[in-house]
Amino acid sequence: MSELINNDFSKIMFDRHSVRQFDPSIKIPRDELQTMIEQAATAPSACNLQSWHFVVIDTPEGKSKLKEAAMKFNYPQIDSSSAVIFLAGDTKSHEVYRDVWQKVYAAGKIDKAKLDTILNTFLPLYEKATPEFLTLDATIDCSMVGMQLLLIARAHGYEANPWSGFNFKTIIPTLGLDEKRFVPVMAISLGKPATDQPVLKTDRYNTPMLTEFR
Repeated sequence: MSELINNDFSKIMFDRHSVRQFDPSIKIPRDELQTMIEQAATAPSACNLQSWHFVVIDTPEGKSKLKEAAMKFNYPQIDSSSAVIFLAGDTKSHEVYRDVWQKVYAAGKIDKAKLDTILNTFLPLYEKATPEFLTLDATIDCSMVGMQLLLIARAHGYEANPWSGFNFKTIIPTLGLDEKRFVPVMAISLGKPATDQPVLKTDRYNTPMLTEFR
């Protein structure tokens, strides 16, 4: 596991701001990108389905292809970033659900009764689910892992910018993914901030106005 440069939770969490202009000379090694994805994938997911899929775009050719489906105002964080990680929701993750839990059982983490309960309760729910249900479920899962990836990037000493300014109808085939299986959720640009570009630090809404207790 790559050493975390920043391991102060408050700085990781509360000093995070979206960066849209990166230092294009900085390259994040692919093994470190893979490590960040692995660390982010410890995020929770519905029924442990882990309905996420990552497409790492870190070459000029890949970025050029991505821009075919991205809105122009997102070009700066595509062009200048070290990498863009696109998160697609996997609506068929339940097809490997049995294998995942069999491994958990084989590792001795659950007993046979618990395994049977899981496979007989949750698996049929997803096998019979509507496309709308599976899309929403995968979108929530990707949102969880996406937020975790933003924080992990800061722990590695980078900054990130999540964005969804792309054509939702064309982005999946543009990235070479199966339209019948994957749904678009978000892209995350990563890298080191450009030193000559100030980072916009925005305020947040007054949360008591947005909160109800019942």
